[in-house]
Amino acid sequence: CRVTQRKTRKLEANPLLFQAVHRLLKKRHSPEQISRYLKEEHPDDLSMQISHESIYSFIYMMPRGDLRKQLINSLRQKKRKRNKRGMSIERRGKIPDMVSIDERPDYILKRAVPGHWEGDLIMGKRHQSAIGSIVERKTRAVILVKLKAKDAESVRKAFEKEFKSVPAQLKKSLTYDQGHEMAEHKLFAKNTRMKVFFCHPGSPWERGSNENMNMLIRDFFPKGTDFNLITRKKLKQVQYLLNERPRKTLNWKSPFEVFEEEIMKKCI
Repeated sequence: CRVTQRKTRKLEANPLLFQAVHRLLKKRHSPEQISRYLKEEHPDDLSMQISHESIYSFIYMMPRGDLRKQLINSLRQKKRKRNKRGMSIERRGKIPDMVSIDERPDYILKRAVPGHWEGDLIMGKRHQSAIGSIVERKTRAVILVKLKAKDAESVRKAFEKEFKSVPAQLKKSLTYDQGHEMAEHKLFAKNTRMKVFFCHPGSPWERGSNENMNMLIRDFFPKGTDFNLITRKKLKQVQYLLNERPRKTLNWKSPFEVFEEEIMKKCI
C-alpha cells in the first residue's frame, strides 16, 4: 500500500513567516494586503513572501480548533467556508463607460500624492438605508455622507455636495466598487473634475483604506442601524472623532493634522 505524504505548506515550514502573517491578521490586514506588505518588506527574501491565496488556503485547510477560529475571525468576511475561486457569479450589470482600476496610475497605489479618495456605502437595517464613506488614501481623512436614498442620482448629488468643501488641489480621483449607486460617475467626474476608477468585482482590498475605515465607523453604527434615524449632525460628530484620532500609520498624527499639512504644502 502506497502512502501519499501531504505537502508541507509554506506557513507550516517557516515559523517566522507564520508569525508575521499572524501578527498582521490580528491587525485586521487582509491576506492581499499582507502579501503586498511582505513583498515590499522583504524584496530579496522569497522565504518571507507568500501569495494571498496561500494564506487563505492555509487558514481554511487547518483542522478545527481555537487557532483556526481565531484566524477566520481576523478575516473581513469571517466565513466558515471559502467559496472556490471562479465560482462566484456577478449578478450586477456592468456600469457603462467605467474605467478599471487597472488603468489607475501606479503612484496612487503608493500614496505619494494626496487627493486620491476611496468611496463606498455602509448599509443600514435590512438594506433600507445607507450612508456614504469617503476616505483620502494618503491622510486617511474620512467624510461621512448623509444620504436621502441609495439611487445613483441621490448618491452622486450627496457626494458632490461634500466634495465642495474640499480644496480643489486635493480632489484628483475616486476609486469605487462596481455598485450601481455610482452609475452617474461620468457626470460626477465632470462636476467635481475628479477621475473615477472602478475596482474588480469582489475585490474589497482594492479599496483597503475605505474597508478599514468602515470597520471603525461600525464601532459607532453597528449592523442593524437605521441610518434614516441618524442626523447629519450626528454623522459629522463621528466624522470629527475619527479624523482627530491619532493613527499609527500616520506616525501618531491625526488625519486632521496630516490633511492640513498637505493643504499648506499646496499653498506654498
